[in-house]
Amino acid sequence: MVEFWTLMAFIPAGLALNLSPGADMMFCLGLGLRSGPKAAVAASAGISTGGMVHVTLAGLGLGAVVAAFPWVFDVIRWIGVGYLLWLAWGALRAGPVESADVRPLSVRRAFLDGMVVNLLNPKVILFVLAFLPQFVDPAQGSILGQFLIFGLVLALGGMLINGGVGVFAGQMRNRLTGPRFARGLGLACAAIFTALAARLAFLERA
Repeated sequence: MVEFWTLMAFIPAGLALNLSPGADMMFCLGLGLRSGPKAAVAASAGISTGGMVHVTLAGLGLGAVVAAFPWVFDVIRWIGVGYLLWLAWGALRAGPVESADVRPLSVRRAFLDGMVVNLLNPKVILFVLAFLPQFVDPAQGSILGQFLIFGLVLALGGMLINGGVGVFAGQMRNRLTGPRFARGLGLACAAIFTALAARLAFLERA
């Protein structure tokens, strides 16, 4: 379905993109600081799942709707901004995660947050539409099948790299304790989520 040498050329290109610091990596960093390594890995898996949804939509041709109609792009974008700001407020409101009445984000919730944040970033599907077709060859069979194979490479690489960043942040969080540090973590997480919201708010379609 995908030519071997095309796949071999795509893998390093995909890994280079995964290694580039971006919104997904920062989100996993923030989740690791807030809720520890398990939540960071779950968030990374959620992001990759959301990415596969984008890839599937692009392979089906539905991503062209977002590219063709600016208002669809803007609606998704502003919902994403609101969601990230809500996460920032939640990080501030939670207070020190060491306190008895406040628990870190659950693995399930971290996964869902990662997936939703990725799905509400319309730039992802525009990136998929711009990047993946360079490697798709209609002569090799199903277009959707090729999109899914390339998307899976990106998703696995992203999950490993972003998860690794989140695990590192989570380990640092677990080694440092105290109410003052915990409060600082809440502020840091809120700042990260707010910065991601601002990035998305000023995002250009081109």
